[in-house]
Amino acid sequence: MMTAAVTSHLIDRLPKPRGRLTVDAPLGPQTWFRAGGNAEVLFRPADTEDLASFLAALPLDVPVTVLGVGSNVLVRDGGLKGVVIRLMRGFTGIVVEGNEVIAGAGAPDLNVALTARDHALAGLEFLSGIPGTIGGAFPTNAGAYGGDLASVLISAEAVDRAGKVRTVTPADLGLSYRHSSAPADWIFTSARLKAAPGDQLAIARRIAEIDSARAESQPRSRTGGSTFANPPNLKAWELIDRAGCRGLTVGAAQVSDKHANFLINLGDATAADIEGLGEEVRRRVFEQSGVLLQWEIRRIGEAK
Repeated sequence: MMTAAVTSHLIDRLPKPRGRLTVDAPLGPQTWFRAGGNAEVLFRPADTEDLASFLAALPLDVPVTVLGVGSNVLVRDGGLKGVVIRLMRGFTGIVVEGNEVIAGAGAPDLNVALTARDHALAGLEFLSGIPGTIGGAFPTNAGAYGGDLASVLISAEAVDRAGKVRTVTPADLGLSYRHSSAPADWIFTSARLKAAPGDQLAIARRIAEIDSARAESQPRSRTGGSTFANPPNLKAWELIDRAGCRGLTVGAAQVSDKHANFLINLGDATAADIEGLGEEVRRRVFEQSGVLLQWEIRRIGEAK
């Protein structure tokens, strides 16, 4: 935990936004793993203008980290120095314009899919199978069930570290499988997505199928989602299974018995337990198959 002197010093150096600043804010409970340390300062901007002006006035030596709903992230037990930004109220709106859906970065992917369904717009059903927010889809070009962000993105709005608001296209972002070439310090605030008129019942049926497939194949406990990216022409879960890692535990962290590419918190796992388990899985898979799995879950912060 940060000392009072250090925290006080940082808060005194920060711009005074319209949004909310919270000192020494617990982050573990805000992630799906329910593990991890605190943010030195947590900032919830009121809107894009508030975010941009805050970043423009923020000293350049202060680290900035963006945290969404915490579905595909592991915050290490030592927490995060600097400012952690969460886009909540002011960034969750969803608007339909013709065959396009404009979603704030804080809008859950599921809500975007359901809004498209309610307007009989097809092509965004896959979003219902991604446990995160629209903003969280950008760093890894998130995808599932036959679709990904790159396939539906028209344009996006982002704020860079200097506080400049940018409008960018997919070509500017270099989106590919689980990858984006966008600068790491860009904070995406909204996305314009393309859809197409469709049969509302068929759209609803597809969303229900995706939900059923997830419930049948994936754990719905304290997990961060898919742990490792699939290597070319291979499936990570099969490699993990062949290496004998299904059900493997480190502390209170376990490789899911239901889906081997998911790590779960059995109750009181630390972030170190979860990350240590993932590294042991990577070691065993490499030893068995020669394939070095790449983390899909974003690991941030410092070890305790």
